[in-house]
Amino acid sequence: MRYGFTTGSCAAAAAKGAAWMLLTGRRKEEISIETPKGIRFQARLLDIRREEGRVRCAVRKDGGDDPDVTTGTLIYAEVSILGEALAETGQLLIDGGEGVGRVTRPGLDQPVGNAAINHVPREMIEREVHEVCALTDYRGGLKVLISVPEGEKLAERTFNPRLGIVGGISILGTSGIVEPMSRQALLDTIRVELKQRRTLGDTRVAIAPGNYGQEFMKRAYGYDLDRSVKCSNFIGDTVDMAAELGFRKILLTGHIGKLIKVAGGIMNTHSREADCRMELLCALAVRAGAKTACLRRILDCATAEEAVPILKEYGVLSAVMDEAAERICFYLEKRAQGKLRADCILYSSELGELAKSEEAEQWFTLLEQERERRI
Repeated sequence: MRYGFTTGSCAAAAAKGAAWMLLTGRRKEEISIETPKGIRFQARLLDIRREEGRVRCAVRKDGGDDPDVTTGTLIYAEVSILGEALAETGQLLIDGGEGVGRVTRPGLDQPVGNAAINHVPREMIEREVHEVCALTDYRGGLKVLISVPEGEKLAERTFNPRLGIVGGISILGTSGIVEPMSRQALLDTIRVELKQRRTLGDTRVAIAPGNYGQEFMKRAYGYDLDRSVKCSNFIGDTVDMAAELGFRKILLTGHIGKLIKVAGGIMNTHSREADCRMELLCALAVRAGAKTACLRRILDCATAEEAVPILKEYGVLSAVMDEAAERICFYLEKRAQGKLRADCILYSSELGELAKSEEAEQWFTLLEQERERRI
């Protein structure tokens, strides 16, 4: 699959191109930069605008075969000469303009108040612009303003609103390239959310594979699942990160279809990794004393949701789900090597709550208290 280039690479290329045109006085329609990965990025410079003391141009984001929401977006850089007071200092100021988010909460790559241009893209911009300054023997000060006209709208489809980044997208990238369907990109996002909460002083964190069951959680506990850390299928990796960052307790809430796998010690719940949902339900049903007819019907089910009313019909649903919750907590704590305590809540679309661990209910009061302390 074809790799692409990050918003950070696009910003650095646009900044280099604008700086070159500003300091040479000549037009340029292509520019080359070196990514941190060591791969050259040959970028076309688009929508070039040259004025006295400033040049603005754009590079179109190409995410390769990765389904990135920013693919096709124009990333602009405007490079201008600093005012007389700073013009002789050699200073390079980097900031975000239209469509680049602004950090409003601690625990992220940039401090509160800064444009959401992460440190690696900032280093890339500095390196490429300084290279142009050296080539042209320019020793004065410059300002680089990165903007993304579509950024504010695009940000609604990213994690930025959850992270407290307002007004646009982030300029990101550690390698400079985008690897298709990047597992690492998802894990990096989970780590950022966890780190941010830990920085705010939280010692407990609620995690969930997604927002499935959001209405049930609001109705039953007054808790919005959107406030939990979304771990997708990476439950084990999320537990590892939570333990590493020093959280003392986690609460895993989720639909029986995913969480029943965790009751068997499966820590990546994607179907391509493992799918023994019916076998696990049958094993738990055997321990609960279920009849053979019940077991056969469960094995014929296509989904865990379909198996739930069968377990209820044979009078073993509560016993099966209580033991499932107990085993989920056991395997989460085993994964964390005893560094944290785990609770869980299981639910189904049809019946709502199926089971919860002993201390799960008090979580929501404690989470709300932590949230109020931050406010």
